[in-house]
Amino acid sequence: MAIKLYVGGLPYSVNDQELNEYFSKEGKVSSAVVIMDKFSGRSKGFGFVEFDDAEEGKSAIKNLDGSDFGGRKLVVNEARPQEDRKPSGNRSFGSSNDRRRY
Repeated sequence: MAIKLYVGGLPYSVNDQELNEYFSKEGKVSSAVVIMDKFSGRSKGFGFVEFDDAEEGKSAIKNLDGSDFGGRKLVVNEARPQEDRKPSGNRSFGSSNDRRRY
């Protein structure tokens, strides 16, 4: 059974391939993705790694959580399901004075 890991504390210069290589020492990585900011194109400093074998993923958590990667201390744990996002605040696209009377 597959397992997906959250990896925080990544150096901003790391890419998907480097993340994959780092975690490959714990087992066969099925995917490794660094999350990028959609506006700047720069890494957000975290990503996700998936293992097909849950035992290999748990080994990665045990052995790599707190490890040094590119001068930064990694946070590695099992990823939680993404929560539904609710709109925040008042999303008015016009001012209250923009009401037209006909």
